[in-house]
Amino acid sequence: MGVPERLAERMSMAEQHEYLRVKFSRRTMIRGGAVTLGAVAGGAFVPGATAQAAVPTARTAPATASVDGALVAPFGRHLAYGTDPRTEMTVSWQVPVAVKKPFIRIGAHPWDLSRKIDAEVRTLFTPAGVGASGNHTQYYVHARLSRLKPGRTYYYGVGHQGFDPAAPHLLGTLGTFTTAPAHKAPFTFTAFGDEGVSYHALASNSLLLGQNPAFHLHAGDIAYGDPTGQGRTDDTGFDSRVWDQFLAQTESVAKSVPWMPAYGNHDMEAWYSPNGYGGEEARWTLPDNGPDKKNLPGVYSFVHGNTAIISLDANDISFEIPANLGISGGTQTKWLEAQLKKYRASHDIDFIVVFFHHCAYCTSTSHASEGGVRQEWVPLFEKYTVDLVINGHNHQYERTDVIKGNKVAKKLPIGGTAYPETDGVVYVTAGAAGRSLYAFSAPLSYEGNEHDVDSVASFVNVEGGKQNETVAWSRVRYLDYSFLRVDVTPAPKGRLATLTVRGIAESGDQVDHFTVARRAK
Repeated sequence: MGVPERLAERMSMAEQHEYLRVKFSRRTMIRGGAVTLGAVAGGAFVPGATAQAAVPTARTAPATASVDGALVAPFGRHLAYGTDPRTEMTVSWQVPVAVKKPFIRIGAHPWDLSRKIDAEVRTLFTPAGVGASGNHTQYYVHARLSRLKPGRTYYYGVGHQGFDPAAPHLLGTLGTFTTAPAHKAPFTFTAFGDEGVSYHALASNSLLLGQNPAFHLHAGDIAYGDPTGQGRTDDTGFDSRVWDQFLAQTESVAKSVPWMPAYGNHDMEAWYSPNGYGGEEARWTLPDNGPDKKNLPGVYSFVHGNTAIISLDANDISFEIPANLGISGGTQTKWLEAQLKKYRASHDIDFIVVFFHHCAYCTSTSHASEGGVRQEWVPLFEKYTVDLVINGHNHQYERTDVIKGNKVAKKLPIGGTAYPETDGVVYVTAGAAGRSLYAFSAPLSYEGNEHDVDSVASFVNVEGGKQNETVAWSRVRYLDYSFLRVDVTPAPKGRLATLTVRGIAESGDQVDHFTVARRAK
């Protein structure tokens, strides 16, 4: 068999020769699922250590021997950066039934996927009586890649015994990813929270892909397998199968764009572990540089170019929904300060962006603001002049003025510029990715429909209940499906580097934009 015609048309004779050599040479094909370290375009790939099953319980799925792997296609591919996005990436996916010897192939070209690496399977069993389904077993597969080249695009395919993505008829299943650059360079990232499974979520994903983001931040309440969201075993309506739908829905973006989640209240699935994160640990492999991987698997940080990103778990400090209140014993806040101090002192980092679920500042009539965040973290955001805080939880778009000391330090109109070094911090609620929308008590005010008001009646969740407040910091209020686009532009030392932040509606219209500027180091 020669080179497929559709490939031969795009390949030189040397490339065709290499394709055939790789395909048929026993010396370069790696058999039996063995792990081999080797160079591909100057990088080598090293799988991570095998983890224990998220839920150590009996499996009830059909025996592997009864399933022909050729009839089982992987789905729900999703990427995540490792601790160093320049050289590390995790590729994760799902299979509907147990398969033998799952693996990933990876290379610098779609016709050279000779590097084959074992993958790790995490089996998640949900027994009948827990939620809406009968016995249900889910198989999540993860392959950690390291020693990659910065700023390089790689091709990959995922498979198992009987399903080899390098086969000519399966080349259409290949994906790509690009590692973070070694140096400062312009890039775009996107963000939202509270997605779930819906037509609106599908529309959001389509728009995200069109922004060509380097990575995407999901600010919690990911799939809504637990629609009650109290983090307790008496939550009603839980259905683990929703995650199958969610991962299939997001694959169009997440197979090529690192999908970096923080955990919200609907992500505490209490049946899987004491802190409710056993299911999340089965589904995701995130950077492991947080303070407590056992209790806080969604807390981590990474750096892309000149921008540091910090993911926090606000369930740890939430007065409103206290299922996991205090699970870190204060270690998360100590870790946060250490990270902020380190990043602010770094000569390579200009901007710090923090994202998590519960809102520090929001006037939604549903959840409004979280007093635990204001008490524990807001003083640190101000001390280390955080450039942007992104939240979900409230299903709408709201953006504040520049805040310092719990009040307006500077008005920030649509199109305005904030200077965190002197002004304060800007907070954006971007929780309208797909779930049913909430409401505002004040009139809507957004780009093309501005309606400024002097004050808004709202409340903050404090220990013991809700506390009413009247606030002046609510600048933009938009009530429809939307997400954030952030364009990062570095600058020479001493010049102004910028974050250009835009609120994008499901229609594609821009509903807000502002700039955060800081002198480059």
